[in-house]
Amino acid sequence: MMVQRGYRIAGHESFPCRYTWLPKTMRGLQGNPKLFSDDESAMVSLGVGKNMVRSIRFWAQVTGMAEPLVRNAGYQPTTIGQLVLGANGRDPFLEDIRTLWLIHWNLSTDIETPLLAWDYLLNKWQETDLVQSRILKELEQEVSKLDDKFSIVTLEQHFETFLHTYIPTRGRKGEVQEDNLDCPLVELGLLMRVGERETDKIAGRREPIYNFNREEKPEITSDLFVYCLNDFWRKRHPNDETLQFREVAHGHGSPGRVFKLAEEDVRVRVERLARETEGYFSYNESSVLQQVRRRGWRDQEVLLKAIYINEVQYA
Repeated sequence: MMVQRGYRIAGHESFPCRYTWLPKTMRGLQGNPKLFSDDESAMVSLGVGKNMVRSIRFWAQVTGMAEPLVRNAGYQPTTIGQLVLGANGRDPFLEDIRTLWLIHWNLSTDIETPLLAWDYLLNKWQETDLVQSRILKELEQEVSKLDDKFSIVTLEQHFETFLHTYIPTRGRKGEVQEDNLDCPLVELGLLMRVGERETDKIAGRREPIYNFNREEKPEITSDLFVYCLNDFWRKRHPNDETLQFREVAHGHGSPGRVFKLAEEDVRVRVERLARETEGYFSYNESSVLQQVRRRGWRDQEVLLKAIYINEVQYA
């Protein structure tokens, strides 16, 4: 297993990723690898302000769509970025919900420098309700283990960015400016506001309560699940030929955890693996053992292309 080097908290400039940013970035980098080399020219090319340029560069990287060039100053689309959002990609305008789940997966599964709120809240948060005051205390304790020089303000902004990646914001009526458009991951319905609680009775202060949506998610198709299972296995268990079922359903960075799937939903999915992957993955269950087995490695690019071969089936 790779060792985590530290959390990533800053870089997004407090902006959640917007609908047009990733497609714009892919088109821009295909014609100009030095798109982000100069903030002023990038502002003109992307039609946004300087802080948004930096935010776009951040999101293009943490979503796995762009990467720095090895030898030259600049950036290039990754294999995923090219295959999915490139000019001839499977979903160049970010219209397919499977792409949104894929982006969520990439945001949530970085091993070396994970995004703090994504890594902690998806994998380590044990409470049913998510409330900001409680979460900030937990995040502060978590990040202090690795860095005692962090800013509380930065931590608050980081959590707010996580929140508004999945919860829609409300701009002023009729306002459609770029910085008021919701993040596309809002469409996933992964996080829901379910109420509010009182924090200061005398002052009348209250704060929202959120829950993760743990219902069935048929739009996470079998091919997408297999892609993510293979990715999870490579990143966190590269030397293992078998995984316990509970690791796939509940392990850190697993499909069950990251997608907030119910255990029974994961079980149904792994029971189909042998048939759907021609035996590359299989599930074995007995009275004492529940294991998922792999036979060799599947090529991630092949699995990525397979996600988009068929139309989304919800049955």
